Amino acid sequence: MRFDRRTLFTTGAVAFAFGGMARHVQAQAVQAETYVNEVEGYGPLKTDPNGVLDLPEGFTYRVISQSGETMDDGLLVPGQPDGMGCFPLEGSLVALVRNHELRGRRAEHRNLGPGGYNQQRIAALDVSRAYDTYKDGRPLPGGTTTLVYDMATGKTVRQHLSLAGTSTNCCGGQTPWGSWLTCEETVETPGNADVMKDHGYVFEVPATATGLVDPVPLKAMGRFDHEAVCIDPRTGIVYLTEDEGDGLFYRFIPNTPGKLVDGGRLQAMAFRDARAADTSNHKTRIWSPGDWRAVEWIDLDDVESPNGDLRKRGHADGAALVARGEGIFWGKDELYLTATSGGPIERGQILRYVPSRAEGTPGETADPGRLQLFVESTDIRTLNMGDNLIVAPWGHLIVCEDNYSTESRNHLKGVSPDGKLYTIGRNIFAGNSEFAGAVFSPDGSTLFVNIMFPGITFAITGPWSAVRT
Repeated sequence: MRFDRRTLFTTGAVAFAFGGMARHVQAQAVQAETYVNEVEGYGPLKTDPNGVLDLPEGFTYRVISQSGETMDDGLLVPGQPDGMGCFPLEGSLVALVRNHELRGRRAEHRNLGPGGYNQQRIAALDVSRAYDTYKDGRPLPGGTTTLVYDMATGKTVRQHLSLAGTSTNCCGGQTPWGSWLTCEETVETPGNADVMKDHGYVFEVPATATGLVDPVPLKAMGRFDHEAVCIDPRTGIVYLTEDEGDGLFYRFIPNTPGKLVDGGRLQAMAFRDARAADTSNHKTRIWSPGDWRAVEWIDLDDVESPNGDLRKRGHADGAALVARGEGIFWGKDELYLTATSGGPIERGQILRYVPSRAEGTPGETADPGRLQLFVESTDIRTLNMGDNLIVAPWGHLIVCEDNYSTESRNHLKGVSPDGKLYTIGRNIFAGNSEFAGAVFSPDGSTLFVNIMFPGITFAITGPWSAVRT
């Protein structure tokens, strides 16, 4: 699918025609309202005459990248753009480092990789710089791309592949030292897929890299269905989520803060007063929105988990279950994470964690960290399976919905400091068309976000400071 990325599309712009794949996935006009606001936010959404992205009055979007576009290295922008970080460069330039959730074992994903259909352009990729290949020698389609965008001109300056040969790069997170941690949401092995190496690791991609980086798996951070990470800049401790219905919430205490390749200690969270608790409220309600629980952290062994059973062993040792832990983001002295299928209707929870003042040291025994059930969905029109999330410059959360229903739509949701939800945007594509990778520019003026399918990266501007709660 091809748009003209140089054109600014607004809620009042002239319509443009989709071709081929876009016509296939384009939804019918929305017949009934798909969302409910608990607070006003930015007001009602306005129908986009282009049939792409509905936004409130005063907001505009620009398409800045599309899957299938030719990059500056001769490869194609891969499909399935997911998690994304934004980093300042020189002058008015920023770098967007984007994941591409292309699974090695899925044959149809091979054609969505940087080599294109049947990997016809794969000769432009130095296979020796790829982490893994199929048994036929061609690199796996997953990885990251880096897009350099000029905030002053509103134009994409260049794009290139920055990590190659990984699988199912879902989300990740930014480091305080200017790199992107990209996470493999898979535990593929040569025994269960047509690959040559084990997968399920975190990789680091410096934002300033101008070509492919060395693909070094950070194995001490565990092998599991990684989703996202965030880092406490005060301690260097890394917090990690796991996209499994019976997943855990992890932390990694590095041997050398800021140098994750040096290894460290991986742990899983447990409630102090309820070993092996299930935080989802699926079968038994153990807490309600607003409740806090003191936590402790359990050391994990054999973290490379050749049997892919790290979460099961951790739960057996007392770690709490989290229903599909996905997005996680560091705020002001605290972090937020989503449990995408948590809650009695299984449509999502948002948890808030406040670390101990002695986090990661023996002193936390007397002064433990605390976890709060911050939001729990009771209506799919209010929150329907929140996935990636960020803390906005004004302190609210922005959450990307990820439901695969053809009867509903995915939205960008805002969450006020008191846990009230409002709607910021609506993606009109149905099916595998989640919002992903929401991240603000360093100056707070622009929200960048992806629509996974058909593969579009947007820059959204508007009166962000005018939110009403």
